[in-house]
Amino acid sequence: MSIKIIGAGFPRTGTLTLKNALETLGYKKTYHYVDLIANSKKLKYWKELENKGHTDFETLFNGFEATVDFPGYPYYKILLKKYPEAKVILTKRDFDLWYESTYKTIWKSANKPITERLNLLKRKLLNKNLRAIFKCVKFMRRVYLLGQFDNQFNNKEQAKKVYFKHIKEVVGHVPEKQLLIYDVAQGWEPLCQFLELPIPPQEFPHLNKRENFHNMVKKMIAKASKNAIE
Repeated sequence: MSIKIIGAGFPRTGTLTLKNALETLGYKKTYHYVDLIANSKKLKYWKELENKGHTDFETLFNGFEATVDFPGYPYYKILLKKYPEAKVILTKRDFDLWYESTYKTIWKSANKPITERLNLLKRKLLNKNLRAIFKCVKFMRRVYLLGQFDNQFNNKEQAKKVYFKHIKEVVGHVPEKQLLIYDVAQGWEPLCQFLELPIPPQEFPHLNKRENFHNMVKKMIAKASKNAIE
């Protein structure tokens, strides 16, 4: 199955909301970081893509029609070359809001206090599913927080430069007719107009707010533990 939509926006720019919106519009399976966590066996394809610039895309995206968020966004150029007819959606939001949200969710989750990390380490040693999840988390930390931001995410001015540089690079690389620069706060209209689809009757979704992020992570860890027991 060919990828029809490529998300080029950073995490915490409304990407889970976009995933849900695209699936509502008919892109029934839209790849997102939560899908990598749900099937961590596919991490090897993302690592191969990072190291070699190519992978078995057919197996990686089997059943999927779109990709948003991490781990897809860093490779939007490679994906666009592979799927030249795809449309690209660059999600963005107010920088200060994005930075605060990312700092209090992704960054803090990746930089837990030593006591929490030791507790997780003990659980990982006894749970192979949990170990698989944390390999995905480690990959995100290395590619996104350490790689994208040169390990300086906690320097807000440096993060701001990286944030806007990424937007500029996407705009400069993607043909104008194939690109939508999108804030999910805009709702259905610009998204449906770009995709040439009618606005659905459903209310536009707004998911993965900051206050829900840590609960979502806890549920993923709990699910991994349960699967190991079963």
